[in-house]
Amino acid sequence: MLLLPVIPTETLTIIILLILFVIFSFVLNLFILIYYLFFHVLAALFRGAFFAASKKDIVEKMILISDIKPGEKAVDLGSGDGRLVIALASAGAEAHGYEINPFLVWSSRKNIEKAGLVNRAFIHWKNFWTVDFSEFDIVTVFGIGYMMKKLEVKLKKELKPNSKVVSNYFVFPNWPYSKKEDNVLLYKK
Repeated sequence: MLLLPVIPTETLTIIILLILFVIFSFVLNLFILIYYLFFHVLAALFRGAFFAASKKDIVEKMILISDIKPGEKAVDLGSGDGRLVIALASAGAEAHGYEINPFLVWSSRKNIEKAGLVNRAFIHWKNFWTVDFSEFDIVTVFGIGYMMKKLEVKLKKELKPNSKVVSNYFVFPNWPYSKKEDNVLLYKK
């Protein structure tokens, strides 16, 4: 006959809580891993560039250098989580963002709702290469170096006179910038 030791209730409770904590930690880490893989790795492989948010101070510089006037229409290319679209709308522009990652589109729209800007800020689930930019006064971009030459050609062809393009860090190869503040560049057509 096998005799099992009697475990006090307090000890058993602590053991169960430790087991639940380990399970919770595992599930949380698994969720973080899936989030990272989906939003960053798989999105980059299948839908375009990876998501790298512009820092708050850079967003502020982009807004200041764009010198938004009442009634202007602005667009952010690859709008990510919508922070720049929200900043453009808060500064007075009718702001649009184009994003190809559906989860970032959803997240952006929720952020716009939280900011109370649903009538001034809009996120479109669409590849910006298929969009005609002739209706926009301001274009913002935090692109990748390899796309800047092609984007330069597209913007020079489609933008109306006196339009402004604000780039975070990346430079157009054949278009001299009008103004530069740190890594924020202003181009005028």
